[in-house]
Amino acid sequence: MKVRGERECVSCGTQWSYYETGEIACPECGSVRSVGIARRRRHTDSPAELDLTAHRARFGEASGPLPAEGVDDLKRDLREYVRKRGFIDGGELRGLDDDVLLAAYELLQVVDAVGRLPDPDERDREYLLRLLAGADEGDRPAPEDVPPNLHAARGLAAVEAVEAYREDLRTHLEDLAADEMDDAGEADDADGAEANDADGAEADGAEATDEDRDIEATRDVLESLRDRSKRVESLQGDVDPETAETLVRAADDLGRYLRTGRPDALESARDRLSEPVV
Repeated sequence: MKVRGERECVSCGTQWSYYETGEIACPECGSVRSVGIARRRRHTDSPAELDLTAHRARFGEASGPLPAEGVDDLKRDLREYVRKRGFIDGGELRGLDDDVLLAAYELLQVVDAVGRLPDPDERDREYLLRLLAGADEGDRPAPEDVPPNLHAARGLAAVEAVEAYREDLRTHLEDLAADEMDDAGEADDADGAEANDADGAEADGAEATDEDRDIEATRDVLESLRDRSKRVESLQGDVDPETAETLVRAADDLGRYLRTGRPDALESARDRLSEPVV
């Protein structure tokens, strides 16, 4: 939704950013009476921290792959964290490059996968503990370090993260398209005539800018991203971890294109999505 995130307290005059605090109450006096002092902006993110300290101790002391108690508590905290996180902050699109968030998605899948394995080996347990040890610091194991039994967990985590990001990509893209239409509607005939006269002189030296994005081309790549994500999901995530990582990187490239208008970012997303699923 779009909100007026820059607020001013009616009672004491304090100004603060809802985008940063996630709180409607004044941080100075506690009043909930405030007015917006800037235009509405799209906002899907909320302040959230991931602290796995207590869970690390419990899992580290377990005699088996999983502790007798506390697994549900870990999954609850992870779900709460990923639920709060979004990718549009005060109208600004973020990348899919937050390793804390990506590790949280993966840890959710790995805990479930280890719990379902009939005979998890030491590599599976070590990987789980390693992920748990570093997830809240953004220490995410490289694709080549994922044990075979947990390839599907890595793949499904990538799908979950990409699908969440894709929704915000789509929303941000539609906002850009709407803004583009509004800008076009505000141009008068004289401005249009001047722009037409300048077309020939500027065409050869034109470069991409933050506003110079191909909306339709982006929609096409966004659809390709959806198709690739659904393909990995249909395989229950059981793909090579490098394939899962490529899916994440393709989504991040598409977001980079929407943020910067750089053609190489869009081309990189296309190239990644053309790679075979293995």
